[in-house]
Amino acid sequence: MFAIPPVDCPLTSRLSPHVALAEQDLTGWARKCGLISDGDGQNWLAGEAYAGHAGRIFPDAQPEDLALLAMIFAWFYLVDDVCDGTAHPEPPRLRRFVTELLALLHGSDSPTEVFAGPARLMLTEIWAVLRERMPDAWQSRFTDAVAVHLDGVITEAENKAAGHLPGVDEYVELRRTASAAEISHLLTELATHTHLPDAIYHHPALREVRLAGTDLLSWFNDLYSLDRDIATAGGHNLVLAISHERELSIEAAVQEAVDMWQQRMDGFAPLRARVPSFGTQFDPAVHAHLDGVAGSVRGTLDWTVVSGRYRGDSRTR
Repeated sequence: MFAIPPVDCPLTSRLSPHVALAEQDLTGWARKCGLISDGDGQNWLAGEAYAGHAGRIFPDAQPEDLALLAMIFAWFYLVDDVCDGTAHPEPPRLRRFVTELLALLHGSDSPTEVFAGPARLMLTEIWAVLRERMPDAWQSRFTDAVAVHLDGVITEAENKAAGHLPGVDEYVELRRTASAAEISHLLTELATHTHLPDAIYHHPALREVRLAGTDLLSWFNDLYSLDRDIATAGGHNLVLAISHERELSIEAAVQEAVDMWQQRMDGFAPLRARVPSFGTQFDPAVHAHLDGVAGSVRGTLDWTVVSGRYRGDSRTR
């Protein structure tokens, strides 16, 4: 276990008052979908704290929205475990899994060989709700973001299988792709009942804020998952990429990763301040979006240090 120096995050910590209710709904749904079946499974799910994760990122979400968000988060982490939980992935099987998953998002109801069981049932139910509640443009963005995310996951698996260790710049770009952070940013519209037109959503100033948010939550996750990633990530961790490229000890690479994180954090507020006004019709949705990106950073930091997926000792202030 490696010591992680503290980081300074000026973003405000918040937590929804509806987390306990969302946790109850998530537990019942996970049991119905076959993800858990007994008390041990329920204890495991509670320890993962997915409702708490959603409640930290979207503290103002209504109870029914927060329950759905918790279900979406639980599903994504289930897929993450399937795709990225081993040091010896099977890229052909993973590509089939991803192809079948994306086919469901595109409307196929054909039987599947690999994407099956709770993961398929959970997505089927989530997607039915999202298609009913969210506009077509948002659905397209969501489907595209899932495809990009899973393409990055496949690239990581292929790198592992080939023994390729990415350098720092290559890793940073790949991490942005393989991270599901962009999907979290999209979910702000669900949580806040707002909608951004495509032209505003894809504006370069908003994109830069989202990239910074993605880097911040991803790199922090790399610090906390370092012990596990040494065994399973095949070098796909910011600390490991720094250590390999710069021929540093893990301890020295940890400090460099923390310094990179802090520099990125210090530049986050100036990036947000450069987002222009889009007029009174759209600015409330833009501000909600920016708050959602900030919430994804602070909320993920706070969740990471309490979730059973990672170590439970706090290093943020």
